[in-house]
Amino acid sequence: MTRDLTVGKPLKTIVLFTLPIFIGNVFQQLYSMIDAIIVGHTISNDALAGVGATGAISFLVIGFVQGLTAGFAVKTSQLFGAKDEEGVRRSIASSLLLCAVLSVVLTTVAVLTTMPLLKIMNTHADIIGYSYDYIVTVYWGLTATVFYNMASSVMRAIGDSRTPLIFLIAAAVLNVGFDFLFIVAFKMGVAGAGWATTLSQAISAIGCFIYLFVRFKKCRIKAAHFKNPVKFYWKHLAIGLPMALQYSITAVGVMVQQTALNGLGKSAVTAYTAASKIDNLAAQSLYALGSAVATYCGQNYGAGRIDRIRSGVRVSMLAGVVCSLIGLAFVTLPSTPLTKLFISDITDELLSLSKQFLLYQGAFYVALAAIFVYRNALQGIGRSTLVVFAGVTELVMRIIASVVLVSSFGYLGICLSNPAAWVGADVFLLATYYIIINRLKKKFDKHNETLSRDAAAIACQSEGISDTSERDIENAQSTAEKEERRSA
Repeated sequence: MTRDLTVGKPLKTIVLFTLPIFIGNVFQQLYSMIDAIIVGHTISNDALAGVGATGAISFLVIGFVQGLTAGFAVKTSQLFGAKDEEGVRRSIASSLLLCAVLSVVLTTVAVLTTMPLLKIMNTHADIIGYSYDYIVTVYWGLTATVFYNMASSVMRAIGDSRTPLIFLIAAAVLNVGFDFLFIVAFKMGVAGAGWATTLSQAISAIGCFIYLFVRFKKCRIKAAHFKNPVKFYWKHLAIGLPMALQYSITAVGVMVQQTALNGLGKSAVTAYTAASKIDNLAAQSLYALGSAVATYCGQNYGAGRIDRIRSGVRVSMLAGVVCSLIGLAFVTLPSTPLTKLFISDITDELLSLSKQFLLYQGAFYVALAAIFVYRNALQGIGRSTLVVFAGVTELVMRIIASVVLVSSFGYLGICLSNPAAWVGADVFLLATYYIIINRLKKKFDKHNETLSRDAAAIACQSEGISDTSERDIENAQSTAEKEERRSA
């Protein structure tokens, strides 16, 4: 079922829309964790470290895909909010064509640059083979990843956050089954984990599109819907590319961070890999909240409801604070048993390094919550280009922390690099959001005032009043505004 996010109490609307996304994200992280657990316990700690060492370059490409497809869906959500069904169909068709072209380009570039990037990042000789075998397999399946993310983003854009959850749960179950089949039964090693992820996403992507076109009439496209002006395609790219670049810019900083981490030895990489899985799971409520904010702001921007955007962002930030405190408790209280899940030959050193990383991440989850709320709000109202500058700020802060702090404090510098990047990005995002939203409010208020005055004048003329007083106009204007709010 689709959900119109332009009506209802903002907090309740956002929370109900967020919950299915959150549950889906948790399942996605769980099967990623199961990948790591199976690799760590059935192959070796070196294999686990090898898979973990691909996190940065994986995020560079997968993050680009997620940003791109989410950006295309922002345009879809704006058209949905404006009640333009034909525009929604044209937007879906445009996104399909753009994704088909870009998936071919991304796959080619990603596969060819995998080994050079692993070497540039100073990946340890004992684990670089594992790293390459795993990530190049994932890259060969990028087309499935692109279209799975696109289908999920389109469904959320039209207000359906439940169906992507169902297909994500199905993908999680399939992934676990394929893990045991490929890694344990077929002895395919870390490449088996990559193929398990690719195959499960491909099946889910096909299912998503079948459901999308069968269930929602407003999403059924024809050949004519692909015949759009270049400008229409560019509008999607103008939102999608900056969002994709923002993820990739962040990934470059993570690559620098990973390079510094690799220089600290295999123990640091292994502990960081295990801790990162726990950290990612704890932060999923914030990722889900950000996705909901983007769709909420996109629909309300299309409907011209700036007032709802302002109130929605405020309550979302309050929800983000609550989620941050819960996340902090999750990564600090059960950190020991959670770390032991991933590492077969656990040592006091590995356990200590994992705990240290989780403590510093959890303490700054509020700063991460602010990034997701304000960044996605700006993306929802079509200001993706500005968000790129927040990514640059985050990149600079992460590089400085990774280079300067690691050289001075070692592993502690790695622990501080993410919080430093989050705080730096927050300063830019908060200032930019409030400047933009205040400008939009003035613009829409002026527009609505003009419409109300026109309505008042027409009402007076229809009653045969030729010499209308200012008070009469104001009364008519007030009536028109009430009718407009009631219809909204």
